[in-house]
Amino acid sequence: MGFFDRFSSKKPSTPPSSSSPAPESDPTTGSPTSAAGSAPVGVKPQLAQAREKLEEKDITGAMAIYEELLRTAGDRADVLVALSGDLGSCGYVDQIVELVAPRYDAERHGPATGINLLQAYLATHNTEAAQHLLDILFALNRPELEMRLHGFSNALAEQLELERRGALARPSQGSEPGAPGEPAQRANMVSLASISKPIWAYGIETTPGLLPTKGERLRRVAFAQLALLGQTDLVERMKKPEDEMGRFCRGFPLWMAEAFYFAPHYSPIAAVGTMNKEHYMLFGSEWTMTNVRELVDTSSSIDYVFTGALRSQSGDFEINLKVWEVKKFRERKAFTARWTPSTADAELTKLAETIRMFMEWTAYPAGAALPYTPTPKPLEYCDTLGTSLSLFLTDKGVLPKTHLEPVAESLPRIAARAANSELASLAYLTALDRASRLGLIETAIADAPLFAAPVVDQAREFLNL
Repeated sequence: MGFFDRFSSKKPSTPPSSSSPAPESDPTTGSPTSAAGSAPVGVKPQLAQAREKLEEKDITGAMAIYEELLRTAGDRADVLVALSGDLGSCGYVDQIVELVAPRYDAERHGPATGINLLQAYLATHNTEAAQHLLDILFALNRPELEMRLHGFSNALAEQLELERRGALARPSQGSEPGAPGEPAQRANMVSLASISKPIWAYGIETTPGLLPTKGERLRRVAFAQLALLGQTDLVERMKKPEDEMGRFCRGFPLWMAEAFYFAPHYSPIAAVGTMNKEHYMLFGSEWTMTNVRELVDTSSSIDYVFTGALRSQSGDFEINLKVWEVKKFRERKAFTARWTPSTADAELTKLAETIRMFMEWTAYPAGAALPYTPTPKPLEYCDTLGTSLSLFLTDKGVLPKTHLEPVAESLPRIAARAANSELASLAYLTALDRASRLGLIETAIADAPLFAAPVVDQAREFLNL
């Protein structure tokens, strides 16, 4: 019996009757043989076949293979670790819990499968099961695992804190919604808004020479909102008007997506979270493969997804990014940058250059569209894009006005940067126009110095500013 039977809703299968004997198994491989005693079907081919099904997104076919494999060789550590690893790398974490939890025994099967199962529990926010399993893995007293287990312990602590404050829903323990004695509660609905053009382009996209004409056979890349780690007040913060840290977590993917929009081989989107059309979502833990799969399922033919997390402590900042290849649902590359307020622009510039180089980014030839020049002040520019996004979503009715930073603070800040580039000027003009339509300013007047360029003049004329 595994340690986690009490966390699995799957009931034990009915033992086969005497009239329906199970196929005999080869004593050396644990694999089934035919009635005529032909060569056994090995574990490795079955695992490979199931993996092919997963890569084809045929989870039903893969589960059928796994069920048969577990029936004949389900007590083998190598089978459990391979099965759980393949399911996890393809984003099927619920199936790890379903298949592995009832069978896993830490002493018998070792820590590798346990770590895969632990990650599945964290991904599904099953904190009770994760805590129980973490206790068992620590009890193995394996020094080489200590640092890694402490990392999982920290991730679990963050989930427990969010759960305590109401940001994470605990998994159900057999009760049904609306059961007698339970008060009805509205479920928190987290939605992803996909921004498919530079945020400042909405409303002026028909301006001649502004945006490039996209061709066919493009690579689709998505940049997800950054998680914000190490914060204990996310639930309260996300209900208040947006702040600097949250704005950066949303402005960074907008900045990355904007750069790839000006590359001829890419079609990018930026994905940001909102809750109940009441406020932004702040993610307290890094996106898992399940989250990546959810994003892919709601969008068309995404090839790559960038996820990441921001951590701040005593004025020092660290960002960790991962790029996932969707076709094989595997992590391709990780990127890290660290900075202080004085080094932010230099470090973020290097990070962006590294990402563009890895993704073989190239710019459109001269004259094809507005020339793209990376900003020398990415920290300020991410702030500008985040402000522009908030005004855009409020103008579209996705967010209420009460969630906006006061425009008396936001507009002067982005106006002071408007002369830095064509893009900064366009972001200021469209933000000003949206603020005017929302009735947040009485008269829309472009009183900030703007970058001298024909496209800026055309956009200003189009918006009647």
